[in-house]
Amino acid sequence: MSFTVNKTRVELVRGDITLQDTDAIVNAANSSLLGGGGVDGAIHRAGGPRILEECKEIRARQGGCPTGQAVITGGGNLTARYVIHTVGPVWHGGGHNEAALLRNAYLNSLRLAHEKGLTSIAFPSISTGAYRYPIEQAAAIAVSAVREHAENYDLPRLIRFVLFSDRDLIVYQAAWDAANPVKAE
Repeated sequence: MSFTVNKTRVELVRGDITLQDTDAIVNAANSSLLGGGGVDGAIHRAGGPRILEECKEIRARQGGCPTGQAVITGGGNLTARYVIHTVGPVWHGGGHNEAALLRNAYLNSLRLAHEKGLTSIAFPSISTGAYRYPIEQAAAIAVSAVREHAENYDLPRLIRFVLFSDRDLIVYQAAWDAANPVKAE
């Protein structure tokens, strides 16, 4: 399913984030930037050791990546040229600024892509795995942040949500439809 916002195409697909042929893929990283499970582990495995080496260089410079922020490395062995590592919040019931931090994770990733002049980016569902953010709430935040960025910036021209399961895809489609009562193309 795809939509157009301003000059940006937004796609919702079921798939594997590591296989995306976009300028950048987004890694749902942890603040250490040293790899982990889920999306983070899959990206590090598929991308090879160069990604970890670059993450260690970033750690040496700035001590990791705070929640809601984003950093960029090369894509290693991935088809994507870059990996944007962002740290989403761990869900603690919603009273610990989780929504603002998750929104910032998306917006800061998009800001980095825009600054680099990237034309395409692929996102996973940030924080909805091991960090336990309720996917319905996370999807609403994600689509709102993407729409806001697309309304105000010309890059990236393609923003793709790559969802791991059919259920996740359905949730993101419902969130997009609720926030954007526009007919799909």
